[in-house]
Amino acid sequence: MKALVLDRIEARESPGRLAGLIVDALLDEAMLAPKPGLVDSRGNGAHTDLDLALMYRSARALEPAFAAMAEAGRTAGAPSLALRETLGGLGREAEATMMQATGGINTHRGAIWAMGLLVAASAIECDTASPFVIAEVAARIARMPDRHAPARTGNKGEQACRRFGVTGARGQAQAGFPHVIEWGLPELQRSRACGDSETASRLNALLAIMSRLDDTCVLSRAGPAALQAIQRKAADVLAAGGVATLAGRRLLRQLDADALACNASPGGAADLLAATLFLDRLDTTSASVRFTKGSHGEA
Repeated sequence: MKALVLDRIEARESPGRLAGLIVDALLDEAMLAPKPGLVDSRGNGAHTDLDLALMYRSARALEPAFAAMAEAGRTAGAPSLALRETLGGLGREAEATMMQATGGINTHRGAIWAMGLLVAASAIECDTASPFVIAEVAARIARMPDRHAPARTGNKGEQACRRFGVTGARGQAQAGFPHVIEWGLPELQRSRACGDSETASRLNALLAIMSRLDDTCVLSRAGPAALQAIQRKAADVLAAGGVATLAGRRLLRQLDADALACNASPGGAADLLAATLFLDRLDTTSASVRFTKGSHGEA
């Protein structure tokens, strides 16, 4: 039994393996279609400067950075100011890597923040795959100050937070990723339990997040009226039975058309869907490790 626990911890805490799961989640989110207003396997959504190939190149370029963040978490062993500042430095380096890979286009700034915290927390909590526990550890890290961070970055998400009085990606992390834990993951699991396809289940999870998130990407591109309309229409898709139903698919197509018409792209929700997929995959992978070990008579 002791060997099983040690094997499980070793498998879970490998920084390279955790980083690979992060990148897989980012790639799965990018490919998922049809996503309203977002880059996906159909096209560029509301964007003129992004496409699927660029999203893939960016995600893969970030894998070493996520491995370094996981290693920092494993080395620290617990949330601390030193870890927060190390992750901040690694995050800023990751942004530079992203910009170099994309020719100066922001593809994953929000994901670097969210996924960096979660991958470090996952390395700390190497003996559990509980999404709630991992999200809470990530929140403890996020709530600590980073003395080396610039007072203002000038990025669009930061500007939207100040202009519209929302908390954005920082507030989401500091609160323990409530839109992932309370809405994204439960909807993903509910849809699967109802027999929906994996694509439909993931789209429903995205819509659950969209219906409640004050998405700074939407706010900065289209304003509060558009955000409220997108939230309402995302909820309408789910109320119609989700994207596995004919009524839900029709409403999703209309939501996509409406998002394109007002140039809205729910990038914040997309980042949180990627976080949802990461925590789900982490939980599923750990269950598989337990099952595989047990099937060999080692439990």
